[in-house]
Amino acid sequence: MKLLHTIHEYQQTKPTQPAFVSQHASITYDELWHLSDQMAGAIDAVAAGSEPVIVYGHMEPEMLISFLGSVKSGRPYIPVDISIPVERIVSIIESSKASLLICANEQNVLDVEEHIEVKSAASLLALEKEAPPSTQWVQQDDVFYIIYTSGSTGKPKGVQVTANNLESFTEWMCRDFPIGEGRTFLNQAPFSFDLSVMDLYPALQSGGTLYCLVKDLVNKPKDMFVALGQSDVEVWTSTPSFVQMCLMDPSFTGELLPELNVFLFCGEALPVAVASALLERFPKAQVFNTYGPTEATVAITSIEVTQAILDQHDSLPVGYAKPDTDIVILDEEGKTLPDGEKGEIVIVGPSVSNGYLGEQALTDKVFFEYEGRPAYRTGDAGVAQDGLITCHGRLDYQIKLHGYRMELEEIEYHVSETTYVNACVIVPFQPNGHVEYLIAAIVPAAHSFEKEYQLTSAIKKEMADSLPAYMIPRKFVYLEQLYMTPNGKVDRKRIAKEVLL
Repeated sequence: MKLLHTIHEYQQTKPTQPAFVSQHASITYDELWHLSDQMAGAIDAVAAGSEPVIVYGHMEPEMLISFLGSVKSGRPYIPVDISIPVERIVSIIESSKASLLICANEQNVLDVEEHIEVKSAASLLALEKEAPPSTQWVQQDDVFYIIYTSGSTGKPKGVQVTANNLESFTEWMCRDFPIGEGRTFLNQAPFSFDLSVMDLYPALQSGGTLYCLVKDLVNKPKDMFVALGQSDVEVWTSTPSFVQMCLMDPSFTGELLPELNVFLFCGEALPVAVASALLERFPKAQVFNTYGPTEATVAITSIEVTQAILDQHDSLPVGYAKPDTDIVILDEEGKTLPDGEKGEIVIVGPSVSNGYLGEQALTDKVFFEYEGRPAYRTGDAGVAQDGLITCHGRLDYQIKLHGYRMELEEIEYHVSETTYVNACVIVPFQPNGHVEYLIAAIVPAAHSFEKEYQLTSAIKKEMADSLPAYMIPRKFVYLEQLYMTPNGKVDRKRIAKEVLL
């Protein structure tokens, strides 16, 4: 596989170059290569069959070692962050049929032995097994990694990304963006979120260094800015929401990060005000807006946001498709729409995944062939004009909040499963065109709480066992019943109108 061979070349030519740096640890390209060889041999000795390997942790170097070790052993990996509830992880284990779970940190071992064999990365490396031959590595059409996203049935669904998919993305990033070689990339997103792929693999493919902002730092802004000031970050990758938070501190300027000259954004809409503030505070930096779902490997469009672009658009376009990819806009009947007409964004090209793991019905619903090439129905509304794509939000109930994509139906499912809820509708609060937070409209079950805030606290406590914190609604509104339309469906528009008053 070309990406692995490229990393190997850097291990030989730049062995002492840091590949990974965080607040707590760092490893060089030489260490990454040799330790991932050891990990590959250990995985081969311990794991049954060719099933995926789950890697559990939070921005430890052992996660990268395990990722590469897994694909060197011929198996895809599934990244799972420590913020994911155990119930959801068990669902991923059952869905993926993974036979091995690697805990990156020995101090944070997951207790799921009844579902899967659990090993710490340290114990596997201690086996000192010989690496499998390169002929065993994940090959071009093989699945390289699987990222689980929100699913409408209450179960997460695994997006399979092949080596070909990934290389189409990383080669575009390294060729068409001013990344260069040997640069330091910011890693803000957990590895279980596909935005992290935008910094991880372009960094490794270009002989760069991944600088990770661990969760503990992000939760302490004062310490975070001290760390950033010492990071020498040159390529910034994050959600717009994260950089918007950073902009609240007046010290977040080119003086704090003098080497920073490229901003890359994906995961949600980039507000004009945020882009404008960045150009003002970082006059030497270039700002890029990109777009793409997990199912098409991180991002497939881009545009450099200049002052001229800001002057021309009230809402920023997401850019032009990468050279090996086409964007078509289809109507509800699947017919191609002309320029300027709004329809569904469909992505066509080699970045498109081969579907959801073990979910053929869901795969058939959104993946198909368009003129003989792999294509994906995004569910996003968009307009094309002379190749420039503008996104107009979701066509269905799938939304993005703080860069995380989620399906409202999944959240509704888990709210409704709690003890004190008979029925639920989730309403996104989006006053300026993008979602700021979620509201749960609930018909409560019988309970003994005297105050609504006590009921809300009890429901949130149960939800925390099955959903990540970012999927739990901020506001709860209680109704006697859910309004229905004449045809017997829940009247979401009427409910939204009432709870948003």
